Amino acid sequence: MTNIHPAAHIGMVALKVENLPLMSEFYQEIIGLDVKKQTETEIQLGNQEDEKILLRLQKVTPQKKSQSTTGLYHIAFLLPERKDLGDSLYHLLKVNYPLAGASDHGYSEAIYLTDPEGNGIEIYRDKPKEVWTIESDGRIEGITIEMDAEGVLGEATGNFRGMPSGTTVGHVHLTVADLAKTEDFYVELIGMSLKSTLQNSAKFIAAGDYHHHIGTNIWSGRHLPPLPEDMRGLNYFTIEVPSAEDTQAIALRLNDAEYPFEWRENDTTLAVTDPNGIHLLVKVEK
Repeated sequence: MTNIHPAAHIGMVALKVENLPLMSEFYQEIIGLDVKKQTETEIQLGNQEDEKILLRLQKVTPQKKSQSTTGLYHIAFLLPERKDLGDSLYHLLKVNYPLAGASDHGYSEAIYLTDPEGNGIEIYRDKPKEVWTIESDGRIEGITIEMDAEGVLGEATGNFRGMPSGTTVGHVHLTVADLAKTEDFYVELIGMSLKSTLQNSAKFIAAGDYHHHIGTNIWSGRHLPPLPEDMRGLNYFTIEVPSAEDTQAIALRLNDAEYPFEWRENDTTLAVTDPNGIHLLVKVEK
């Protein structure tokens, strides 16, 4: 099997939302993103200085959610430096927005919260790779301990101006129906590598030598149904690769496995749905 290009990464996340003005205000005022494009039914957001879109909010009139489904566990915004994480934490505390947690994972420090429609959010910074626990087979061991909040706040400038230049979607964490089938899809077909497993209930998968671009878990139960198209939550996410040859390589693997997909945008974007009913697009980074 040919692995996906090691520079592949998550590009952006699209969310189906019920209250577009409320969600836009939250992601601007609380998270610190800027509006880049806007219509009556969709708002695209990124950070202040970059033109890259990190998040799309797409208005839907949803049916009432009656059961757990597959979909987004959290979207994770990766900040360039520890001081940026300090500024975000300082800002969240200043506006008194409730936090769901703050953890040190060995390879990163992260704070967690939830948006007004229940989508999980992680804001994190990576530690230098020199301190990551990397095994001889390339697996990267993570931990979950309390984050040194005082240390993080100690590096804050106290002048939060939104998400800084260089902020990206570092990873997405998905609620899935079947860990094994999900691993097979993202490893064997997309071409990523398994980086770590947590107590047979979560797996972390990445391109290259990153700790994870895609987290997967079954913490809400096994064999969950997919999120209906008219229910708010994750619409799709994108994986960006350096060249058209990289998307073609994935297409060949999907073809060989007789796994359905389609080409979009003049055959430059590969659209596919994973075994959990989660939609993703693979496209060349611009």
